[in-house]
Amino acid sequence: MRTRAIGRRETRTRVFGRRWRHSPLRRRSDVVEVWTVLAVAVLLCVGVPSAGLVAGWWAYDGARDTAAQQRAERHEVRAEVLEGAPASPTGSEGDRRPAHRVSVRWAEPRERARTGEATVPAGTRAGEHTYVWLDGRDRIVPAPLAGTVVWQHTLAMGACGAGLAAAGVLAAHALVRRIATRRRLAEWEREWARTGPEWARDRA
Repeated sequence: MRTRAIGRRETRTRVFGRRWRHSPLRRRSDVVEVWTVLAVAVLLCVGVPSAGLVAGWWAYDGARDTAAQQRAERHEVRAEVLEGAPASPTGSEGDRRPAHRVSVRWAEPRERARTGEATVPAGTRAGEHTYVWLDGRDRIVPAPLAGTVVWQHTLAMGACGAGLAAAGVLAAHALVRRIATRRRLAEWEREWARTGPEWARDRA
């Protein structure tokens, strides 16, 4: 089995080298396929990482601007929990405790008290305090994007950009190989149609 595998590799190496060298057996489709392989290698090594970096940088700029805008438009206040949240199930630990929406009350300086619903960890009791974020209309809104969320979004978009670029390169390579193979077979058929009768006549 090992000898057969080595033989197949040597055969592929000879065929690949024949496509580079000037030879009567080399066809235009062979040259196109070889140059396509080189182009694919360069794109996979250089183009795909570059596409990932560009996508990641674009996503980072967008997420950072969004986070900055949210921090400018929102502010945090201390609120009192009006109703307790159900206790966490047995076995839940730390930050893994489920969250629940409960009524809270807050009052900003020189303004009357307001109430609304906020998300608090399971087991929060009535009378305890939490912090909520408010927008310009004093409505409870999610907290601004944190730095970890910005970077997670950046890495995810960068990976998606690199993956899509790699898929596009490989798909284009497969299409070129398919076209080159069809062209090569067509050339062989034309050459055999021309030389086959002569070869049969010589044998006769």
